[in-house]
Amino acid sequence: MIIPPEKIQADTLNNILEEFINREGTDYGEIEYNLAAKVEKLKPQVLNGDILIVFDDQLQSITLMTKRQYKEAQHTQDRINRTLHCDN
Repeated sequence: MIIPPEKIQADTLNNILEEFINREGTDYGEIEYNLAAKVEKLKPQVLNGDILIVFDDQLQSITLMTKRQYKEAQHTQDRINRTLHCDN
């Protein structure tokens, strides 16, 4: 399920972004950015809808995905559901 960022309080949204950045690990570019800079870079992408906030009901977790990643995940889930339905 996609959670619209405007439905999330600002502090909570920042916590989600920070947790995602920390979970994804370190960047190995020429310039290292601190957490606040990474959040400020990611936040506009979330607010304009390029990056989606996705809640997984089965795992009870939140992650961030591009629209493409979300569509691919939905496609995979649809294939799994069709396979399970055919097996019954």
